[in-house]
Amino acid sequence: MAHKKGGGSSRNGRDSAGQRLGVKRSDGQLVRAGTIIIRQRGTPVRPGNNVGLGRDHTLFALIDGTVKFEHATRERNRVSVYAVAPKGSPELAISEASQ
Repeated sequence: MAHKKGGGSSRNGRDSAGQRLGVKRSDGQLVRAGTIIIRQRGTPVRPGNNVGLGRDHTLFALIDGTVKFEHATRERNRVSVYAVAPKGSPELAISEASQ
């Protein structure tokens, strides 16, 4: 006879790893070209200006710039990336002087 009671079996005890979906860069953040902005399933957020759409619906920056979340229509959102004038450029100096 066994001197210990046998351990029971259970059909539970497993889980799948999270997919790490979601927004990776927020509105107003500076990004480099190729930076992932959103990982998503399907396209709840559409690509806007200077944003690419990957095979798995990932949105990524095509240029260096600033992220901007926008409303494409009443129901649809989109994300764009707009170029930023580099420090010391004439455009930036003019805008700073006018303020």
